[in-house]
Order: sequence, then structure tokens, then C-alpha cells
Amino acid sequence: MINEFRYLPDTEQDQAEMMEALEIHSIDELFKDIPEEIRLKEELVLPDAVSESALTKHLRKLAALNVHSHEVAVFLGAGTYDHYIPSVVDHVISRSEFYTAYTPYQPEASQGELQAIFEFQTMITELTGMEAANSSLYDGFTSLGEAANLAVVTTKRPKVVVSKGVHPQGREVLRSVSKGREFQLEEIPLAVDTTDLSQLESAVDEQTAAVIVQYPNFLGSIEDLQKVKEMAVNQKALFIVMANPLALGVLESPGKFGADIVVGDMQPLGLTMSAGGPHCGYFTVNKKHLRKIPGRIVGQTTDKEGKRGFVMTLQTREQHIRREKATSNMSSNQALNALASAVCMAALGKNGIQEMAQLNVEKADYLANQLRSKGFKIVNQAPFFNEFAVELKHSVKEVSAVLLEKGIIGGYDLEPEYGMKNTMLLCATDQRTKEEMDTLVSVLEEIAYE
Repeated sequence: MINEFRYLPDTEQDQAEMMEALEIHSIDELFKDIPEEIRLKEELVLPDAVSESALTKHLRKLAALNVHSHEVAVFLGAGTYDHYIPSVVDHVISRSEFYTAYTPYQPEASQGELQAIFEFQTMITELTGMEAANSSLYDGFTSLGEAANLAVVTTKRPKVVVSKGVHPQGREVLRSVSKGREFQLEEIPLAVDTTDLSQLESAVDEQTAAVIVQYPNFLGSIEDLQKVKEMAVNQKALFIVMANPLALGVLESPGKFGADIVVGDMQPLGLTMSAGGPHCGYFTVNKKHLRKIPGRIVGQTTDKEGKRGFVMTLQTREQHIRREKATSNMSSNQALNALASAVCMAALGKNGIQEMAQLNVEKADYLANQLRSKGFKIVNQAPFFNEFAVELKHSVKEVSAVLLEKGIIGGYDLEPEYGMKNTMLLCATDQRTKEEMDTLVSVLEEIAYE
């Protein structure tokens, strides 16, 4: 008989041998510390078991119901974007020595992994204009939370001021982090599409540990980093910028504006949308904050023969040093995704990243102008990168349903989070064609006059 199971089942004999080793007489004894009244007494409501081949067929049918970005035009951004990814990225990260690597516990024996991380760090510092980067974190929002922690610990101040232009999920993470670190989080509203600078100035005081803005912000608009930096400096607060790394191909780097910490998500450079994850966060600082950076940092050195080599320079996490001295509880990095981003950046090169970023600017500008010409109001007053908000005649939910029928994935509904009724956040990346954008405009025009 052919065994249809890929994994060995837990047989009755296996269970008997384990119970004997544990010196117990029943599996129920394993759960004796759990109060009887909260234990599940009945069987779980699960469908009958099926063979692997039957299960595979069922899952394929479910997968076929998904709408794929290769089949439709995607105008949804809001933190996860449809960008060009060089084919070499998948070839490199699929190599077994990278694909199966978790985290090097004997790091110096993993020179290839360490070099990949070192190159990632180097390219991130060049993009952000900062002096040091860690080897990556789980995603951009994790990095944002860690940045707030660093600011509170460093300044010993109890308040963090954040613009409402920061991604809603990023602000959710900050709210969670603030409870653990016991600091006050104050949100500053937008003045149309950028941070209300007058309210920001009033909120930043001698109790403020950090001021946080996003660049470009959630509505796609470019914040005035120079003015925000001046407000932070006046009260000796740290200036934290959450930046889209691809946008930094055309925008002035936050480091040039004097940012103390720059964080963000690497998804726009080399990572597929993958239904929203996994992503890869980056975290950069200047040298004075180097020893407080979360996670780990890879450095370059030479061996006793003078050959180039790589080492794990700092590991300020709780697994390696005393828990009370750890900068965070971050247990690993996103090495494979960081590698994907590093390969993407290397394949594109400096000019390629600039050209790709410029394409985003030009295509979003074209789409916005086409919509204006048809009578739609574009909310953004400040320059924007590849996203902008547009007012519609009907609800975003209704419009999105019609667009999907036409083979188009529409934008993000701004009403729940920002109170902007019938307003959609549209994104036009380098992947969008003129034909796709013209079709979107045509369909929106049809819907508007129904």
C-alpha cells in the first residue's frame, strides 16, 4: 500500500512510548494544570480527513478563486505595491543555502549570508543618507515601533508625537508599543493632505521624545521635512522618518534633512505583494545611536591573512545579552527578504532605482491629470509620489465592485480612517500601462454618470 502521508503520523505506539518516558498514564495528565472547567470536552468540529491528492485538488480550486496581479491592473497601494522585480531576485533567493537559512548562530561560518546582509545594510544607508543600518526587522511597522522605543529610552521623555499621515497600521503598532513602554502617543491631524504644522508645533514640547512623519505620507504627499526637523530640534526631540525606500530614488534623503532615525519597509524593492506579506523592515541611525539599534549589525573586517571577511558586530537582543540590557525582544531578522531587496537593488543599480522611481512619479501624475480632465477632484495639494486621493461620485465600495468586474483592482477607501467620504487612494506604479490607466479613467467616468 502506498503511504499518502508526507509526514509520519503519531501512532498509538508512539504515544504510549512518550507517556512512559514522561511517567504519565494518559494524555489528559499533560493538561492537569489547566482548570477542568475551561478544557474542551467535545471533539473539534472539523471535516473528515482526506487524502493528500484530494486535499491538493481542493486547495487548487480555492486558489483559482483568487484574483492575481498578473491578470488584472492593480491600482491599490496603501503600503503594499505592485512593482517590477528583476527575475534574478527569485533565482538567487531560491538557492538552498539562502532559502533554508534561518539566522547564523555560528555567524562567521556563514560568510555568504553575512556578506548579503552587509551589502543590504550598505545600500540602505546610501538610500536614506544615514550612517548605520541593522540587518532588517520584520516589517516597516515593527521598525517604527522600535524607533519610538529607542527615542523614549534615549531621551527619557514620556511623549511621542506622530502625524496622522503615517500609515494607519503603523500608528496602531505605536499605540500597542506605547502601552508596553508606558509613553503617551499624540496624533497630529492633516491639513488637507499633509501634516498640520501649526498643530504639530503646539504639540512638540520639552516632554516630547520624538516627532514622527511618513515620507511620502499615507496619502502619497511629500511632507516638509525641513520644517518638521526644526520643530523637533527646538525642543531637543528626536526626528523619526518612515520612508518608502523606492521614493528615495528621486526624493532628497531624510539624512540630508537631519533625521535621527529613518525606518521603513523594503517591500517596494524586490518583494512580491504576496497578499500583504511577509515584508522586511529596515532601521537606520547615525553613529551616536549605533549601540541602541535593535536586532543585529553585520560588519566588515579582515582575517589574519588580510582577506576580506564579515562578522556579526552587534547583537543587542535578549538572546545574546542580559535581558535588562537588550534594546528589544526582536528574535530574528528577515534575512531572506533582506537578501531579495539587496539583489533587487544591485540588479537595478543606482540609475535603475532612480529611473524606476521617476516612472512612478510620471505615471501617477499622468493618471491624476487624466482624472482632473474628466472633472474629478484630486485631494492632494502637495506634490505626491505614486499615490493620491481622488473624490468619487459614489462610495468606494460600490466603485471597487464595478472596477473588479472590469478586471481592475481599485484603490483604498479613505473614509473609515480619515473620514474622507467617497474618496479613494489610487496608486500608479511603474507596472501600470497607459492603456490600463486610460481604462480606469474611462470606467470611473462611466460610473460617475450612472
